[in-house]
Amino acid sequence: MSWTPPTPNAIERAIKVVSPAAALRRYKARIALEGATYLKKRSHGYDGAGVGRRSAHWRPRSTSADVEIALAGRRLRDRMRDLVRNTPHSAEAVEIWVDYLVGHGIAPRANTGDEARNDRLNGLWADWMVECDADGPDGFHALTALAVRGMVEGGDVFLRRRMRRMSDGLTVPLQLQLQEGDHLDESKNEGTSTNGRTVRGIQYDRIGRRSGYWLFRDHPGETGLIMRSLESTLVPADSVIHLFRRSRVQQRGVPWGTPVIQHMRELADWAEAELVRKKIEACTVAFVTNADAGDDGVAPILQDDDQYQGAVDGSGVPIESFEPGLIAYLHGNKDVRFNDPKPTGGVAEWNRLQDHRIAAGWGQPYELLTGDLSQVNYSSIRTGLVKFRRRVIRLQQQLVIPRLCQTVWGWFVRAAYDAGAYDEPTAAVTWSPPSFEEVDRTKEAMADLLEMRAGTLTLPQAIARKGHNPDDVIEETAAFNKKLDDLDLIFDSDPRR
Repeated sequence: MSWTPPTPNAIERAIKVVSPAAALRRYKARIALEGATYLKKRSHGYDGAGVGRRSAHWRPRSTSADVEIALAGRRLRDRMRDLVRNTPHSAEAVEIWVDYLVGHGIAPRANTGDEARNDRLNGLWADWMVECDADGPDGFHALTALAVRGMVEGGDVFLRRRMRRMSDGLTVPLQLQLQEGDHLDESKNEGTSTNGRTVRGIQYDRIGRRSGYWLFRDHPGETGLIMRSLESTLVPADSVIHLFRRSRVQQRGVPWGTPVIQHMRELADWAEAELVRKKIEACTVAFVTNADAGDDGVAPILQDDDQYQGAVDGSGVPIESFEPGLIAYLHGNKDVRFNDPKPTGGVAEWNRLQDHRIAAGWGQPYELLTGDLSQVNYSSIRTGLVKFRRRVIRLQQQLVIPRLCQTVWGWFVRAAYDAGAYDEPTAAVTWSPPSFEEVDRTKEAMADLLEMRAGTLTLPQAIARKGHNPDDVIEETAAFNKKLDDLDLIFDSDPRR
């Protein structure tokens, strides 16, 4: 709806008789004032920025992402962890992200251009990855999955480089220590100086790069340690991987299910209330009134407690809780009333709608989160999975691999070089994430075959899609084919025949 300038009112027409110039000035001022008011309400054409009646209570703040996270970050972490511990949707959503982002592991493959060097590095990595965890027996893949899980559930995690002595007996004198986001000492704040500044536990140099993190040695929430340390120490940034997802320009992350934290809690409360209501409906069978002696001369059930006027069961015991098959005796007129539970309609449809909202808040397909495949076919489930896979690939290639995997590889090669196990301080590497299971394996395999025949896909690329090392697969294939030829065996799966 466009704005129309107002016409001169009675006051302006009266002033015009005495002083036309004054009337004109007043009229122009009123046009400018009403026009400005209109533009403010319309916000230059954006309905979402309007300030009318419908938006009167919508007053978002213009604070930065870091301020919002500083105010709400700890509470968001605590509430999300509580939901993951106690609600199935939250626990499953976290597991789905870990399964798709990491799966059985994101495998590195040395790519130095020299086969001997590649074999040396790959062999060192295979031995070191099973002993890399500083706090437990987990290997690199399990540690990666735990780091991603901590990021999804808590918003961010810290992976620290721990250098070891040669006498410790490790393949490469390096281990990794995973710490949750709670370990960051947010009380550390220092103003800008010539050397930089410290903001909520993160230290920056004078040009804005991260130079260190103030980290607690022990978890601040640990209550079982007698000698728990509450002092934080400054850890250089080149020895820390701070893993979190950025949605704005921010220094920390928030739990990935933050948009639906309140909704998941309310849905859990509703489910509990519905369950209690069903239990109550199933417990009581009938209420019998006037259990006292009446015209028929029947003695009262409750003979030793004439003062009690509440409900009792058939044995005269006062009723304080409900149980299945209960028949309650009440004082009053004679009557028997049976419990008549009322069915609640539309529960399944309403619950499905809430599950769709939760899935959207977590950024996952509804079918994956709930396991409900009753309303999908091949085309619809494939469309939904393709969209989700694109998101997974983006997060792998822009977050998990460059920030976590690549940094760990750099630490590993440098440690191997310092220990004399490798002759270069750096080495190129290719990472192979786990493959996605096909919805229809025949159609997917034929599509790969056609792409390879058309020259738009190479065999190593197709093998890497499956999460395997192309060199290992080709070498294994060659060795197996030679073994078949030596034994003069022919299988239908051998394309050479």
